[in-house]
Amino acid sequence: MINKKTIIWIISLALPIIVLLLPTSSFPIEGMTVVEQRVIALFVLAALFWILEPIPIYATSILIIVLELIMISDKGLNFLIADKDVEGFGTLLSYKSIFGTFSSPIILLFMGGFFLAMASTKYRLDQNLARVLLKPFGTKPSMIIMGLMAITAVFSMFMSNTATTAMMLSIIAPVLVYFDQDDPGRISLALCIPVAANIGGMGTPIGTPPNAIALKYLTGTDAISFGEWMAFGVPFVLVLLTIGWVLLNTLFPARKKEIKLEIKGEFLKTRKAIIVYITFAGTILMWLFDFVHGMNSYIVAMIPVAVFLMFNIITKEDLKKISWDVLWLVSGGIALGLALGKSGLAENAVNSIPFSEFPALLIIGFAALLATTMANFMSNTATANLLLPIIAAVGTTVISIEPLGGSKMLVLGTTLAASLGMALPISTPPNALAHATGAIKTGQMAKVGLIMGAIGLAAVFGLLYILNMVNFF
Repeated sequence: MINKKTIIWIISLALPIIVLLLPTSSFPIEGMTVVEQRVIALFVLAALFWILEPIPIYATSILIIVLELIMISDKGLNFLIADKDVEGFGTLLSYKSIFGTFSSPIILLFMGGFFLAMASTKYRLDQNLARVLLKPFGTKPSMIIMGLMAITAVFSMFMSNTATTAMMLSIIAPVLVYFDQDDPGRISLALCIPVAANIGGMGTPIGTPPNAIALKYLTGTDAISFGEWMAFGVPFVLVLLTIGWVLLNTLFPARKKEIKLEIKGEFLKTRKAIIVYITFAGTILMWLFDFVHGMNSYIVAMIPVAVFLMFNIITKEDLKKISWDVLWLVSGGIALGLALGKSGLAENAVNSIPFSEFPALLIIGFAALLATTMANFMSNTATANLLLPIIAAVGTTVISIEPLGGSKMLVLGTTLAASLGMALPISTPPNALAHATGAIKTGQMAKVGLIMGAIGLAAVFGLLYILNMVNFF
């Protein structure tokens, strides 16, 4: 009997191979080249591997990069590129540009964020901030939940939402035992952390990988600075956090009248700790006020890397703990987008579909809904990797979208929508961590996630409408 894993492997490999073997004339894209056909096969392979996960999703990204180098680069396998000068073969990609995805400014932006997160955890800045910031919220369960959500969201803007969730769940773990097993307050307390972590990541370009991937397609006149992103991202996060807080307290109101969170510790006063505090605050301020000093967010992100390494705050042992899997996952998405763009496939595919006949709002709505739906069943990073290259091409070629902001509108809407996929334990790492506490059932998480997804999509449309009204686009 064939087991499930074998079936997954057969499906994941068979479909891309079929795509490669079909004649180019069988595709509904006029004048499709051999290179474009290979890119389609790679896209199908990436989609199936990211959805079905026969191998880890970061391994899929590396596989895509290697296959691009072999199959469609100017230094690829000889017999695969022997006909490169024949008409209809297409344009090969520079192998240097494919390798360059590993050192993309977007990757280095995330690297800077990882360094800030590691240093703040190592010198207990995160826990001490949580201790100080939670004090004003008192002991009433609903207010404690508000405080936890606010702090989790703020941390998730600058740290990995997975690391933030793990830290915040460790803070509330001792409190969960004081609730009766049938007290709905246990559910709202445990659920508030992943909900806030998922929402908080939307607030900054480094808050979640889809945001960083979006920056790849927001260039030139569509470019958005760190401060500009926060100018609309933070208010948007506040709105969704408020909605999430009301929803949790409505669906799962706590019976317990009072809870006490005891977070021990104090701010360290060592030389290295003070350097961490100053660098953390200084980096955020430089991100916010880039219009003053002129450096973009990518350059600013390298400052904490240099400072922490120079003062031995981050050691070679700490470097081993960096989330390389996330960086590789994002690199694979950038490489896939590069192939879709440089080969001409994205533009040709968009031109072959009569998007101009569809209302602009329908295109935007469909893209956002598709992103949220996909993100509920697969990584939101993988969702962004697959959708954004096509979405960016649609935005630049469909004239009817231009009055509504064109490519920037579509890319932003799709990116934010991808972060709304939070209905299942498998949807995001924060969901999985919260579900592992045993305080939440899948059905309860799905109820909150689906409602937040629906409300969130409406909020995304509201945000895009406001940004268009104030000529942000």
